[in-house]
Amino acid sequence: MLWYASYYTTIAVWELRKLFAWFALPLLLVACCVAAGVAVRWIRRRAGRTGGGGNTAIVLGWFGGVFGIALAVGWLVYGAYLQDRAYMATAQIVTEPVPGLSARSPYVVGKAQAAPHLGDVTGEISDITYLPDSDRFGALVERRGWLAGYEVGLVQEVPLGGSGRSQERCPFDVEKAGARISGWFNHNLGRKISAVQRWVRFEADDAYVTCSNGTPVVVVPLKRQTGFLVVTERPAGVALYDGTTGKLTITTDTSAVPGPSYPLSLAARQREGTAAVGGFSDWWFERSGWDASEDGANEGNESEFTLRYNGAAGSSAYVTPLTPQGEASSVVAVSTVPTRHQGGGLAPMTIRRLDPAWSSPKALVALIKAEYRDVCCYNDDQVFEVVPTGGSTWTATVGSEQNIRYRVEGRGPVDGREATCLKAADGVLIRCAYAAPGSPEEQELKRREQQKQQTGAAKGGGATSDLTGLTDEQLADLQRRLGDEFVRRLKSG
Repeated sequence: MLWYASYYTTIAVWELRKLFAWFALPLLLVACCVAAGVAVRWIRRRAGRTGGGGNTAIVLGWFGGVFGIALAVGWLVYGAYLQDRAYMATAQIVTEPVPGLSARSPYVVGKAQAAPHLGDVTGEISDITYLPDSDRFGALVERRGWLAGYEVGLVQEVPLGGSGRSQERCPFDVEKAGARISGWFNHNLGRKISAVQRWVRFEADDAYVTCSNGTPVVVVPLKRQTGFLVVTERPAGVALYDGTTGKLTITTDTSAVPGPSYPLSLAARQREGTAAVGGFSDWWFERSGWDASEDGANEGNESEFTLRYNGAAGSSAYVTPLTPQGEASSVVAVSTVPTRHQGGGLAPMTIRRLDPAWSSPKALVALIKAEYRDVCCYNDDQVFEVVPTGGSTWTATVGSEQNIRYRVEGRGPVDGREATCLKAADGVLIRCAYAAPGSPEEQELKRREQQKQQTGAAKGGGATSDLTGLTDEQLADLQRRLGDEFVRRLKSG
């Protein structure tokens, strides 16, 4: 019965394996001391000396117990450091700029716009995930009831700019596909996964839904355990649950998966492991590594932003702005982990140091409200998600949950001042509070100014501060009109 209860045995093995990793060394020491005491007592009995052997065994047992407790405490601390080091195995720290990334609608906007598009669906939204391949948001809706699965999958377009808002609703066959994550009894999707492949687990927040020709498919990135004294997790492929037939497929070939196949929770764990970038003392006193920025606009959704690379079809990454550990809140680095990865090892993580560093998201929100107070923030408008968008730039979106109206792009402090520009939601430049010298925004503003001067001159030498652009005929006409105006005013006076 225990063997066929694959779901529960998998959970038990996972948890026991983690406990064994923490207490293996202390338990081994206690066992050795107890064995030594028993051996001493047995040897003394064989030699015909019965006195004192029991006391020796007791002393060794107590010594082993006390030393085992001390070793357990020490190993709990040092083992956690070794675990972080294991997750740092594929990390690279570079000073190269962040590759170009495409801005997207904020996660909270995609979540807010899912409910109005569900129509007469009676279920409850259980998950919202950004799908970078199609630039859409996928929403899983659970069917009400204990013994029920999912009701519908919704894949919708939430454009950052433009008017397109396409959507697709894919209903589940509640008779054939009645399982869901954390469901009851035979309606538990985790139980079905364990029945096909034992010893793999997953995080519920990593799962998402896609629609393929009207068929909903639940994608569940899987993980496995590795290690003996230092137990860590590794990717183990994905589980694909067909919402029409109820068929479950587990595969390690994730090239055809229409979305992220690398577990987001594993990418987050790798990012947390950066605390062990230095030595043990630095790790213990929190003097090394980085934290996710948790203030301002990013509060509640501060890490692992799924973003697409510019000009790379199907290429995307989990991107996180990083702040140093401690009281500092400025963004000094950006970590990237690919959303797709082949093989059973950890995906490569790259930490790119920023020069110059950015202000904290909270400070940037205050700056946006001060420099662009005519567009932010009144009524329900607010600043959403300050995210990296490549090179040395960041992007913040401005608007309401139902209508993104503007975006603000910054480049970090330039000549002691934060360089920011206001753009429409579709990326058209409106104006800059301070354009960085040599930036595309500064060049665009200069081009507009020159065009304005040329247009004014073409209309007959209208008022302009630059007379060098006028032709001889235009300058003569301006002189004639000026003389006529002087004569008119003298007569009227």
